[in-house]
Amino acid sequence: MLVARLLELDASGALTSAHVRAGAQVGGVNVRTVWRWLDAARTEGRMEHRPRARLELSEQVWEALAQAGGNVAALHRRLKEAGGEVPSLASLHRVVRRDLQAGRVLPDRAVVRREREERHTRQALADLALAGPREGGAAKTSTPPPPRLVPEAIGGLPVREGGALAGVALPAGAQLVRTSSVRAVAEAVGQAMATEGAVCVFGDPGRGKTAAVRMALGEGPPGWKVTWVPVSVRPSVVGMRRAVFDALALPGRFPHTSARADAAVAGALGEARVLVIDEAQRLSVPCLEYLQSLWDDPRTRITLVLCGAGSERALSRLPQLASRIGAWQEVPRLAAAEVAAVVTGFHPLWRTVPVPDLAWIDRSCARGTFRTWAALTAHLQNALLTTADAAVDRALLGRLLRRVVPPL
Repeated sequence: MLVARLLELDASGALTSAHVRAGAQVGGVNVRTVWRWLDAARTEGRMEHRPRARLELSEQVWEALAQAGGNVAALHRRLKEAGGEVPSLASLHRVVRRDLQAGRVLPDRAVVRREREERHTRQALADLALAGPREGGAAKTSTPPPPRLVPEAIGGLPVREGGALAGVALPAGAQLVRTSSVRAVAEAVGQAMATEGAVCVFGDPGRGKTAAVRMALGEGPPGWKVTWVPVSVRPSVVGMRRAVFDALALPGRFPHTSARADAAVAGALGEARVLVIDEAQRLSVPCLEYLQSLWDDPRTRITLVLCGAGSERALSRLPQLASRIGAWQEVPRLAAAEVAAVVTGFHPLWRTVPVPDLAWIDRSCARGTFRTWAALTAHLQNALLTTADAAVDRALLGRLLRRVVPPL
């Protein structure tokens, strides 16, 4: 505004040094700066600051920072050792602080290290996976095509190795099974999509809620897109807004104002889309209110799927959103009558185990929890790989059960 007014005076021939000095005083800058602004306006037609290049950190740099435990100085040393153009340490500190304040979440170093070790372990198990048991229970060690650790993408959904939200981690050679719970979840999610409503999928940990939702969404009607939104531990509203923005893969940087971020998200949600919030029990009331505002926005067309152990209790803290839930779908324990059919379909290794032994395992340890069966499968694979002429009997199974039963 100041430069525009000075240009008007200049065009009428009334501009004086007094005007420039007064403008510098109003703007809190040097007189030479005001003259420079006027020169830029005359020659370039520009009356605003020249945009400066913004330093951005790549995802690889952020991962390196997480591995360094958030130590920016250690990151700076690693970048210098790698060679190439490296920003100053002060610039790195400024950029990291800026992005963290904007909602960027830096994972804990121990979590990153544990995920990397688990990824390497899963890959090692995949490389050593069994082709099938030999007569007498000995391991067959021929070299079949390496089995996958996570299932293929279902219905176009992206699947990443080891990602609990992007996919479902399975033991080597295992496959997803359509149980009665999966069919019930598919029906509830399908009805919610038909009305662009909301559904809550809940149940105790390890019962296969995420897998059931993934399988249900793999059979959705054409034209619908599915977005999985990761939920961090104790997320803030800014972090939740950033998580939705990133999950939608919107172009450009995350806006620094909530109004711009909400406008961008609402624009992307204007087409038919399922928004899946896994681990919804972590959400605070303000985060739930933010999701409700997205769903209530007249510009959006979304079906909201809230999934997680205890998600029904989290929703009870916000009656306004709980009253909008069209279906409360529980994923119960695996029924004793369907254990044998489900686990033998889950992995061919269990087809060599007698049905009474499968029932004994379920009564003694698994108790209808699918995650426990998956852990037992991995332990049984490892035992057959590492023990010559191992037989799948109750003695072996009993030792493995003690590994997956938590201490009292």
